[in-house]
Amino acid sequence: MTPAILPLFRELGDLKRIRSADRPGTIADRLFADGWAALAAGVPASDVMARTVAAALAAARLGDLDLAKLRALGLGNEAVVILERAFDEVAAGLDPALAARLRPALAAGAPDPGPVPDFVGKLTRQPRAGVTCPGRPRIMLQPPENHAEHSLMVAVYAVIAAPWYDADPVVAFVASMAHHFHNAAMPDSGFSGEVLLGDALDAVIDRAREMAMVELAPAVAEQVRAALAPIGGDVAPHARAFHVGDVLDRVLEIEQHLRAATVTMGEVLGTYGLVHDGPVKGFHDHILSQVGLA
Repeated sequence: MTPAILPLFRELGDLKRIRSADRPGTIADRLFADGWAALAAGVPASDVMARTVAAALAAARLGDLDLAKLRALGLGNEAVVILERAFDEVAAGLDPALAARLRPALAAGAPDPGPVPDFVGKLTRQPRAGVTCPGRPRIMLQPPENHAEHSLMVAVYAVIAAPWYDADPVVAFVASMAHHFHNAAMPDSGFSGEVLLGDALDAVIDRAREMAMVELAPAVAEQVRAALAPIGGDVAPHARAFHVGDVLDRVLEIEQHLRAATVTMGEVLGTYGLVHDGPVKGFHDHILSQVGLA
């Protein structure tokens, strides 16, 4: 793992902020919900992992122009070609074998929408705690992410990280998607709250987690329990991949608030070409100059 992976992770993290007019929630919200609908319905986790992560990688560049939307807008086979083009633009930093495993899943699209367990909606409505430290007031950065968005991004990052530790990406995906089950019933008071709970913390988390687990078929719940068991440490390969996703998403979420506060007009107009090339660019530049914005 090197700093070279951070631009891709930052770009993927914006799936927690991209919305569309005719769809509820963010892309990350919906990928999390559709992923759990499929897992709860007994779809093999390997299939759910590949379709979810491939869709997320394509969405890094296409936003909400996913397979379903492109087809609804009248595209046929060309829709998959467009998704592959977007995937290839961001896939250079992926392990080649992993990229080869994920790319074919683009033709299937994200997991199909379906009935979702109740815990999914609760995690979507549960904001993350913000920056907390025992003995200090929390730092709130608005708008906050929710636990569904965080869990989805941790899952995507963990799959990308899995080859670095010879980990099974499917197990890393399942652990990541489930690691905040307890927050469906347990409001997030952050590290400060965990410290204040003291010796009661583990029992409270276990009870809250089981309240979500009972919504799953026994075989699926056992798969989730097995994936979660080692992530309290960093010995198991998939636990290491999970922790890459967890800590980087936690820190990059705060970083994006700080970066947004330091963007300059020079970057927006120059580096990013907000007023981009076109037949009236010269006149647009003249307008900006006249009012003192360029």
